[in-house]
Amino acid sequence: MDGKNLRENRKLNQKKMVVTAMLIGITVALSPLSIPIGTSRCFPVQHMMNVIIAVILGPGYGVSAAFVTSVIRNLLGMGTLLAFPGSMIGALLCGIVYKYTRNIWMTLAGEIVGTGVIGGIAAYPVAALFMGKQVAIFTFVVPFLVSTTGGCILGIILVKILEKTGVISYLSDSLLN
Repeated sequence: MDGKNLRENRKLNQKKMVVTAMLIGITVALSPLSIPIGTSRCFPVQHMMNVIIAVILGPGYGVSAAFVTSVIRNLLGMGTLLAFPGSMIGALLCGIVYKYTRNIWMTLAGEIVGTGVIGGIAAYPVAALFMGKQVAIFTFVVPFLVSTTGGCILGIILVKILEKTGVISYLSDSLLN
């Protein structure tokens, strides 16, 4: 890669990182909007952002944003360790689905399956090993499904508004050029 292409690539990555950081900030700021369900605190805002980031930035940035958001929420006392498996798996799956299908409805299904089912099951060892909670393996599936479904509903509404106003195409164009 020559010097000019390397500089352009760095500039592109900087733009994507800035947008990701802003979306992380919004997610953390809206994190107090939570629904306590069972032994977990469910945050639909994270799942809404997973969908938005999947559409705008893709799976890598989605997983990174989910991880950083979970770290910040935990450091601020606004989350639990259960935030990691659900948000990150959901972000990965919905990002991959959107990348290859460009279908928002399939993307929502990816987020729901990734967070609700796979993330809910992946939360079991986190709860057992790191939080000392003795629970059944499927304990977190229903609360995670409720949270991610709510977040996906918010996400689809926001994505449709952003598409209608041209924000999605503007961001996509500016992040690709």
